[in-house]
Amino acid sequence: MTKVIVKDKAFVPFLPEAAVQKEVARVARELTRDLGDKSPLFLPVLNGAFMFTADLLRHFEGACEVCFIKLASYAGTQSTGAVREVIGLAADITGRHVVIVEDIVDSGLTMAHTIATLRKHNPASISVCTLMLKPAALHVEVPIDYCCMEIPNDFIVGYGLDYDGFGRNLREIYVLAPQEA
Repeated sequence: MTKVIVKDKAFVPFLPEAAVQKEVARVARELTRDLGDKSPLFLPVLNGAFMFTADLLRHFEGACEVCFIKLASYAGTQSTGAVREVIGLAADITGRHVVIVEDIVDSGLTMAHTIATLRKHNPASISVCTLMLKPAALHVEVPIDYCCMEIPNDFIVGYGLDYDGFGRNLREIYVLAPQEA
């Protein structure tokens, strides 16, 4: 991994692909242990969670369904603090075991909004699975049932995470270079 330029900012290596994949496999085993016999419905939050979801479900051992939802709360490198639903829920989740799959939980606002919205549809359970958690950035407490990694409150790209739509295709995870922050 070497420094990369994404759009107009420099990013430096943060996590190699192998380290990410190891944690994704670990969390998939936990999900299999807890929900492998319950046919859960995975609800990945687009756009960022698509790579994580693909790898996570390759390791999940059990019947499951996937239905993508899209929410937005970022502009550039900052959370806007406002969540707007872009593409809503297309599946009936009544009585289902639902797993929200998110790329990163930082402020917690998007996740709190998503959980509140889903509860109105009477699922059997709601679990949250995230690739990354930024504990120092949380504004609201949200239940995180499955977490691959906790990270500092830094801006990262790669493995589905983006900067203004760019950088999602990077295999490794990069952090904003110190001179850019």
